[in-house]
Amino acid sequence: MFKLDAAEYMMSICGDSGLRDISSPGKSGSIFFLSQDDRFVIKTLKKYELKVMLNMLPKYYHHVGSYENTLITKFFGLHRITLRGGKKVRFVVMGNMFCTELHIHRRYDLKGSSQGRYTKEEKINSNTTLKDLDLKYEFHMDKKLRESLFKQISLDCMFLESQHIIDYSLLLGLHFRAPENLKALVEPPRLMQPQFSLPSEDDPHKQGEQLIIPKGLLLVAHEPSFVNTAPGPHIRGNTLRAYSIGDKEVDLLLPGTARLRVQLGVNMPAQATRKVQEDKVEESEVELFEVYDVVLYMGIIDILQEYTVKKKLEHACKSLQYDPMTISVVKPKTYAERFISFMEKKVFPEPETP
Repeated sequence: MFKLDAAEYMMSICGDSGLRDISSPGKSGSIFFLSQDDRFVIKTLKKYELKVMLNMLPKYYHHVGSYENTLITKFFGLHRITLRGGKKVRFVVMGNMFCTELHIHRRYDLKGSSQGRYTKEEKINSNTTLKDLDLKYEFHMDKKLRESLFKQISLDCMFLESQHIIDYSLLLGLHFRAPENLKALVEPPRLMQPQFSLPSEDDPHKQGEQLIIPKGLLLVAHEPSFVNTAPGPHIRGNTLRAYSIGDKEVDLLLPGTARLRVQLGVNMPAQATRKVQEDKVEESEVELFEVYDVVLYMGIIDILQEYTVKKKLEHACKSLQYDPMTISVVKPKTYAERFISFMEKKVFPEPETP
């Protein structure tokens, strides 16, 4: 179903090169490994996770077969080995959502809850997976691409809700592109036009691609590393179709990165905006933002936690201390609705109409 060659699969996880252990931001206690070719993530499972997965498997198989662009993590193998001494270890093999030659500059694990969803500053480094309250960016993308994204997120959350699953996350990776031409200060709202064009690299006087810019943006160039390498193999569905010319559809391609094919969750072009802190700028009539061209990679992970009696008790206890809507453990329907709302309003909001 995933067009995976069995021999390549075995070589990736059982070859002479071995596996690399990787850190996890979660509290499950599971151990994670990465195959040497970066294609697969191996995660050890607890007994209850194994039970949930086996019960879910028929419906999961139907869902990923029906929606080949699903963002839900792809399971390729479920195995058990017996160690010397008789201890049994269960593990699942999943697709690596960051299997790309582009450097992932930022990683986020987003649930839509806020209680405890931050990372202590002293623990942050280049490899840290950040959380909801650490996210200072909004991401704006093509309207049709955004519609396709949220259609699939809704379908995936509907499936997870039907299986009584909670505590899942959107794993989001950012690659910052080189915005060589983003050096203009946009005029105040009363003077600005709805759109402006970037000059072409070949001819600075020639109009380039048009950008829809929210009110009062400060465009600042960062991450000056031009990237034009081809990506590693991605395991996803069909390439998205952006528009039509006559009777022929044209693939949506990511410009400036060696024609990387755009798929849901893979090679998605977007603009990341971040508000400039007020203490870092002089008083101004407009709000100032930094704007970055980015490539996004994403998928829904951690889908093996059911809303059990134990979780209901956890919800009841934490609700005595905190706002029930801010804690991670809530009913599956509430979890799905909050997850989608957070993505729509905070992570991938619609651009403001000028």
